[in-house]
Amino acid sequence: MLTGEKVVGSHSTTTPMGSNWRNAITVEYMTALPSTPDMYDLRMSEAARPLYEKVKTFIAEEIEPKTAEFFRLGEGREDHWGYGEGQLELLDSIKAKAKEVGLWNFFLPDAETGEGLSNLDYAYIAVELGKNPIASECLNCSAPDTGNMEVLERVGTPEQKEQWLKPLLNGEIRSAYIMTEPDMPSSDAKQLACRAIRDGDEYVITGEKYWSSGAGDPRCKIMIVMVQTDPDGPVHRRQSQILVPRDTPGVEIRGAMHVFGEDDAPHGHMHIRFNNVRVPASNMLWGEGKGFEISQLRLGPGRIHHCMRSVGAAEKALELMVKRGITREAFGKRIANLGKNPEVIAKARIEIESMRRMVLTAAKAMDELGNAEARVWVSAVKAMVPIRTCQIVDEAIQIHGGTGVSQWTPLARMYASQRTLRLADGPDEVHWFVVGRSEIASTEEAARDYNPKETFYAEKGSDSAVAFSGP
Repeated sequence: MLTGEKVVGSHSTTTPMGSNWRNAITVEYMTALPSTPDMYDLRMSEAARPLYEKVKTFIAEEIEPKTAEFFRLGEGREDHWGYGEGQLELLDSIKAKAKEVGLWNFFLPDAETGEGLSNLDYAYIAVELGKNPIASECLNCSAPDTGNMEVLERVGTPEQKEQWLKPLLNGEIRSAYIMTEPDMPSSDAKQLACRAIRDGDEYVITGEKYWSSGAGDPRCKIMIVMVQTDPDGPVHRRQSQILVPRDTPGVEIRGAMHVFGEDDAPHGHMHIRFNNVRVPASNMLWGEGKGFEISQLRLGPGRIHHCMRSVGAAEKALELMVKRGITREAFGKRIANLGKNPEVIAKARIEIESMRRMVLTAAKAMDELGNAEARVWVSAVKAMVPIRTCQIVDEAIQIHGGTGVSQWTPLARMYASQRTLRLADGPDEVHWFVVGRSEIASTEEAARDYNPKETFYAEKGSDSAVAFSGP
């Protein structure tokens, strides 16, 4: 069988051709996913390897043994929206030890405020963090603080950094990012209607938001709020982002949104009403009309960080699935070897490795191309990873039986988290659309002269057609 080389962006693949094709054909085809010659070198840097090993050891020796105790201390607490006696002390002791050994703020690509890791190097570490529910916070790498710190580090004024970035970097306070609105389809952010009107040296904020993740935590001191500042301006210049301290008069927390019946206290995803909330004009981030630019600055890395941690969650779910399958018997066989379960386990491993490579490639794309140029890669993994992780967690639940949906394993909580992620930071459909639109646009010019029938007869002649002779 002959093969013809097919050039796909910067990749080379081969297209099989029937034995009657006289000449190999080279086809140039541009894809929606831009690449560079170095983008598929996914090796961790030598400089990051010792750090990666230290993180894995720290999670295994310092975090895993204390995770169950952390949640036990929170059971039956007096204040539902607070922490149990000794709970924060335990968490703070782990954080202090992490700081002491230099395992802190990996996510910031700036050696002055973080470890200066590339997105690719951080991807490897974030996968490990995703395997434990408190590991990210223990190393000060948990959402929504990571995105908020990155925004403040990139566009904050010196005063804003001193007041809010510094304590966030030190792990002394928590924060929230407030964008989604109950009365608007917030996947189309141009429609967001919460208003901020300039009044002298202040802005007056009026409107409603919900799914304000982290705003329920008593340690949450600052919120970044997406507001409309110019309703009649150009569509992509109408929105701005502004800093609002959580204790500002007029900030009314109406309650928590429930995720599959759980309120996720004390973290919480809050429904908030802004009742003529006044904040200094100096709280505006990067100037009026920069809301969408800040969102892309924040959401690009944020989305990929979520996907990195999701790969770790999928790994944990598969581990629990196999352990359960090996240690339980039914119908005379171990569950792992029963019926289609070996296939389920195999597919989960293959899916995890596929996701891992896509996420690592997207991280490398951000390093090589920059966040803006890599945005389609980010959408690709954001569309792909949560849905596949959901499927793997669901299969793990199934193999556990009733135990899988109970409080005895983390699987039910993991499923709720991953299913919610299919809506957070843009629903699946938006990201599928971004990739599909880009793929279509990249092929428009090449498709103009596409006519396989005419091409076949023009190149081969009408007398060269070969009758079908069966397989």
